[in-house]
Amino acid sequence: MDETVAEYIRRTVLKIPRDEIKTMLQEWGFLSEAQLQTINFHQIKENISQDVVQLCEDNSANIKQAAVLDVIYNHIYPNKRVWSVYQMNKTGEETVIFDLTDFKKKFKRGLRSALKNVTINFRVYEDNAIWIRIAWGTPYTRPNQYKTSYVVYHSQTPYIFISASVLKSNLPLLCQALVAASNYHDIREMELRSHSLNSLKDIVFKRYSQNFQTYYPKPLPERNVAPESDLRIIDENKSEKERIERVNREIFGDGPQPKLEFAQYKLETMFKSDPKMDVLDKKEPFRCLVKFSSPHLLESLKSLAPAGMADAPLSPLLTCIPQKARNYFKIREKKSLLPGSFVSP
Repeated sequence: MDETVAEYIRRTVLKIPRDEIKTMLQEWGFLSEAQLQTINFHQIKENISQDVVQLCEDNSANIKQAAVLDVIYNHIYPNKRVWSVYQMNKTGEETVIFDLTDFKKKFKRGLRSALKNVTINFRVYEDNAIWIRIAWGTPYTRPNQYKTSYVVYHSQTPYIFISASVLKSNLPLLCQALVAASNYHDIREMELRSHSLNSLKDIVFKRYSQNFQTYYPKPLPERNVAPESDLRIIDENKSEKERIERVNREIFGDGPQPKLEFAQYKLETMFKSDPKMDVLDKKEPFRCLVKFSSPHLLESLKSLAPAGMADAPLSPLLTCIPQKARNYFKIREKKSLLPGSFVSP
């Protein structure tokens, strides 16, 4: 067994929590149950990894077999990576029956026609999710097994989840191979990124229920009233708190929000000025990009009104992020402003 393969297996085993090493090795299936019985899984992880490497040495493991263990680890711990969502498009409405063997063949051919030094692994899971691991090389170097790209593709859907490697230049090759293998026409990024792969799936597959804003507050009529007692003030505060909770529930629903960490708006704001001021020669929209990032973006937005940091209900620009992401490749909104005015997004 090659030294680089041995070192890669050792590092992969060291990433796994000790209580789960045996279970993952059993799922891997490369070592027999009799061989696993010879390993003391109660010793320190370094010693466990050395024992696993020795058994793989006896079985003459190669890098493609070792990479399968890494796929299993990433499937169990997908939150260790940052995932982006891509959506593919067809030119027509024709339905093509998905064939996994044909998909694998086309995908390999598409990548290797442009880059010879590349390692590709496939693994299919119960929910029809095809996990693809790609280790990239160059025309003159072997594939780097520590800088890999992961792709999760649900067959019969246009959605692909990609965790790209450090080598951004390889992303166009990867997208081109995916489009050709799945018989689509083109592919676009949806500007949704998160460590939580399951939350991204919930958003694009509409697997969670978010209510969308149908509530519009009415202005209260002006009244001339005498100062109220402290008890009345407490009652009003309680009523306002209940109103905020009700409106928040109408917008976000009762369940937990998908864990989204990144979203962006592409805004086009019309700036109109007095011709005498000669600010703009042409009436063109002011374009800007607004980015939101948070460890849990949707839950952060949900907490703004109850925390007193924003009025309830929140602006639809914020509450419709998941819906916009499903309907458009980029989240776009347009605002028309009064002459000579400008509002920062």
